Amino acid sequence: MDFADYLGCDATALAQLVARGEVSAGELLDVALAQNRRVHGDVNALVRLMEPEARSQLAAGPLSGPFGGVPFLLKDLVQDYAGIPTTYGSRTMAGVVPSRHAHVVERYLKAGLVIFGKTNLPEFGIRAVTDPELFGRTNNPWDLTRTPGGSSGGAAAAVAAGIVPMAAGNDGGGSLRIPAACCGLFALRPSRGRVSPGPEIGEVWFGASSEGVISRSVRDSALALDVLQGAEPGDPFVIAPPAAPYVQAMQREPGRLRIGFTSVSPIGTAVHPEAVLAVERTARLLASLGHHVEEAAPRIDGAALAQSYLHLYFGQIPAAVARARELGGNANDLELMNRILVTLGSSVSATKLTTQLNKWNEFSRALAAFHAQYDLLLTPTLAAPPVKHGTGDPSGFEKSLFGFLHGTGIMGLLAKMGLLDATVQKIATDNLRHVPFTQLSNLTGTPSMSVPLHWTADGLPLGVQFVGPFGSEDRLLQLAHQLEQAQPWFARLPASVTGSDIHCPRSTVSGRNQGSAMPTM
Repeated sequence: MDFADYLGCDATALAQLVARGEVSAGELLDVALAQNRRVHGDVNALVRLMEPEARSQLAAGPLSGPFGGVPFLLKDLVQDYAGIPTTYGSRTMAGVVPSRHAHVVERYLKAGLVIFGKTNLPEFGIRAVTDPELFGRTNNPWDLTRTPGGSSGGAAAAVAAGIVPMAAGNDGGGSLRIPAACCGLFALRPSRGRVSPGPEIGEVWFGASSEGVISRSVRDSALALDVLQGAEPGDPFVIAPPAAPYVQAMQREPGRLRIGFTSVSPIGTAVHPEAVLAVERTARLLASLGHHVEEAAPRIDGAALAQSYLHLYFGQIPAAVARARELGGNANDLELMNRILVTLGSSVSATKLTTQLNKWNEFSRALAAFHAQYDLLLTPTLAAPPVKHGTGDPSGFEKSLFGFLHGTGIMGLLAKMGLLDATVQKIATDNLRHVPFTQLSNLTGTPSMSVPLHWTADGLPLGVQFVGPFGSEDRLLQLAHQLEQAQPWFARLPASVTGSDIHCPRSTVSGRNQGSAMPTM
């Protein structure tokens, strides 16, 4: 198989070719590895190659499962592969090697996916850009001067660069949806409890994080969710299983949906005109498809939600560092800004943290009240097109000042005295300025998706977000499938990858042919 044919297929189509004997899994792996070699110097999506493990997987015998033989990548966070370090993008974890697979990795392997590497992410996955000191920044294939988003930025860049048709990620504050929106891809964040995060972790980020994939086609994401969904013994959250496999439910018409939309930032920050335009154009498209669309938003204090989300960092980063230390990592190797978050987080009382966690219930009930009137909420995924590298980073002076205050212990003292509240507020605003829309889904545990329906006048992708009620992944996928048919995006890839827009004559994913040859679980 040549690269043009490889690009013309989604993961589902590649698996069908392998099953029919038209191409071998080894040939697909060779194409994926060759493309990574071509683009790695520019994109830096992969941080670890696992070719020996992939070759051993192929040598073990024919690959069964719905994705049998398809090359695939893990994110280097949470998704433990036995015997391979899971670094979390941090030098503190670089030498920590898990002894067993995570449940999601077991399910990916059982589905026949050929895992040949791990993708880049910001340290501990806490930023919306992918620029760890350990591995260096990942560049957006659409414009190498811009970020692919985060924290699953390496995964999105790998898919947009044509290395794989689908890659694993996870989403604790937008980490699937943000990079998908930055890179012109599709991503669905499942409901809390839909996918098991175990066995090493009971819940990630107090249950705010979910496992999923970033893909070029809706049917790949639907089939991947069929592979991943379902609880494991000991999981703290167990959700009712879907009434039918998602890859089947996706093909049904969504019916006439009531959709409320807003492009107003919940934290009062500016929203780029292109992001507003993306929502307006999507609203018109939805209306043309027969849906009832009107401007409406949940009655939620966005600033309060941002503060609650920030306290995730305050609680989780010190705990992550403590865990790294227990596993033999060196906490002194943490990046400066994360060392500061450890100091700030260590100064937060248990009472204050619990108070913030209790507010999640308020947000969930307010969103449920909105969904009593509207089936879905439509917003921008990003408040602006993918930003240039370094946008919003502290200046050199600020870093020097923070380093001095932290190193002398003054910062910890000021934090305990409550004299850094303004600094904390600035961190919250700076971190969320370009991504204020995605955290609602995480704190409420609801499913959401980013759909690649808009490109800016400069040719940059800018996805839109849909948020659904708890457990409504089937409805989201049905709408995504309808939108994909109405305004196909599969063949739209960076010119740096294809040389020009591709037409994919052999593909069954674009346009009205998308529903053909759907596999069942």
